[in-house]
Amino acid sequence: MSGTILITGATSGFGLATARLFARDGWKVIGTGRRADRLAALADELGQNFHSMVFDITDEAAMASQFAALPAEFRDVDILVNNAGLALGTAPAPQVPLKDWHTMVNTNIIGLLNITHHLLPGLIERRGVVINLSSVAAHWPYAGGNVYAATKAFLRQFSLGLRSDLHGKGVRVTSIEPGMCETEFTVVRTGGNQDASDTLYKGVNPIMPDDIANTIHWVATQPKHININSIEIMPVNQSFAGFQVHRDS
Repeated sequence: MSGTILITGATSGFGLATARLFARDGWKVIGTGRRADRLAALADELGQNFHSMVFDITDEAAMASQFAALPAEFRDVDILVNNAGLALGTAPAPQVPLKDWHTMVNTNIIGLLNITHHLLPGLIERRGVVINLSSVAAHWPYAGGNVYAATKAFLRQFSLGLRSDLHGKGVRVTSIEPGMCETEFTVVRTGGNQDASDTLYKGVNPIMPDDIANTIHWVATQPKHININSIEIMPVNQSFAGFQVHRDS
């Protein structure tokens, strides 16, 4: 099985690992991202079966321009992997700058909707696959998660809504919901604090980008009559804590 896959946020983490895996498996790969240098390096690595699209996913006009310039051999997208997203900050809601909330909503929700809406007609025509990268935060709240968790809950529900609206069209839709994964996620969330990231994942044996890439590949290559609605994935060393309880003095 092969075809064309489009991966948003292909410059690092899950997106980068997924691009490499599908390219090795003989797929044409379109990678999107804001960092042109990283996409150029990936193009050098993966060769003629990779095409880069440099734009900010929140910029609808830039996205449309890039799609208009797609080479003919990359235009028939069979799989969309909505991977681009971010968290900003770990502070309680009253202390979060409003612009950080806006950035998370614009990237994790609005940007994802832009590209999904653009590709849906072709995905319906080709009975394609939509794979959305949500998070365990869609189910399990934690202090400081606030809007990030809410965007991931939106994404899970949007996945279910797409499944319902595309009933009978042959399009498969999956929400993949990882727990602790060692990527750039925490570095970005903490404003570039590598030490904070190293401390968080130390001794955890966390999920790695290749683990999620393998999961995406498995979902995408199931028989066409099988839909994986959602997958929640955690490292063995991550589980669940009790509820917070505040006691008045």
